[in-house]
Amino acid sequence: MRIFGFDLLPYPEHLDHLKVDGELPYPLPKKHFRPELAVSNYREHLDAWALMEEAGFEGIGFNEHHTSPYGLMTSPNLMAAAASQRLKRMKILIYGNLLPIHEPLRLAEELAMLDGLTGGRLISGFARGIPREYKAYNVNLADSRARFEEAWEIIKRAWTEEAFSYEGKFWTYRDVAIWPRPVQQPHPPIWVPVTTSAETLEWAARENAPITPGAVATLGARQDMVRYYAECLAKNGRQITPDHVVAGASVYVADSREHALQEAGKYQLYFFHTLFSHGNLFNVAGQRQGGYVREEGLGWLRPENRDAFLKSLQGFRQMTMDDVRKNERLCWGSPAEVRDQLIGLGEALGSNVLLIQFNQGAMPHDLFMNQIRRFAAEVLPAVQKHQVKGGLGVL
Repeated sequence: MRIFGFDLLPYPEHLDHLKVDGELPYPLPKKHFRPELAVSNYREHLDAWALMEEAGFEGIGFNEHHTSPYGLMTSPNLMAAAASQRLKRMKILIYGNLLPIHEPLRLAEELAMLDGLTGGRLISGFARGIPREYKAYNVNLADSRARFEEAWEIIKRAWTEEAFSYEGKFWTYRDVAIWPRPVQQPHPPIWVPVTTSAETLEWAARENAPITPGAVATLGARQDMVRYYAECLAKNGRQITPDHVVAGASVYVADSREHALQEAGKYQLYFFHTLFSHGNLFNVAGQRQGGYVREEGLGWLRPENRDAFLKSLQGFRQMTMDDVRKNERLCWGSPAEVRDQLIGLGEALGSNVLLIQFNQGAMPHDLFMNQIRRFAAEVLPAVQKHQVKGGLGVL
């Protein structure tokens, strides 16, 4: 199996003391930001990624979010440029640039530069973002899907054509030939995360782009996503393989699952109650009102998995330690338990690629580094030796 790390790079200071009526204020004013923590945070996370490379991980992934301590990678391309000069072997996965809120020609140029800076190790993920970011950038949520697909078409043409012109609804270009060009031909691999949308699954199948199903979905819902994606691939003349599905997991290695919960449970709760929730009162309303999420877009979901899936999307704000204890996404426990859970996840989703988070909830840096070391020594070799052979696992 191929093992990637994934890092949200959260702001390192816990901010629960700023909550008003149980909510972290949004927007969160400048006075609460400590620049010296950002300086040390960037350095420490680059150190963690270098340790992953030394340990034998295949790559490191990170993403783009805005206006929140949830993550300090407002420009994942800048982060990738910095990482390219520290990491000599690992692939660098940007997961991903938020296409609808940015100028696509500029993204095409920057990503081509990054493919050169990494010597052809870039994986270029793309995503739509969340309503909080559309509000900040003053982009209409209802245009999200159309902007995403138009931006991708521009980027693909800029990467692959000798020169191109394009006249679209949102962007227009005349006689453009970008320099530099990507090292990887015809272009860097593209991956896409999927939260709910059938349209994203259909787009990924058309473009033959690997998916990461369900950021907070139950296992049953993620299996349903993979089933529908496989159907869409088949309609486009392709057969799903274990490299088409990237399985996300949260990992914590301890002497037992109970010890893992005692040591890391509070950070998981901080992630859901404070970081993941920040600005989401607007998000929940915006997703429905702006057409970002549509009930009819859940046609891939089997009826028996619907209630649990919708609860997983909406229930994180009320999560308790008992919910953490029962959370199937957490591959936590002894080395043997973590190994078996990760292999089981890969088989259940038909995935030979794992995307592993160690530090969702802004845990102390030494704890983060110790997790990487312990996972590398006690779990990683056995998981890497395992191979998922069936494209649909046990589905």
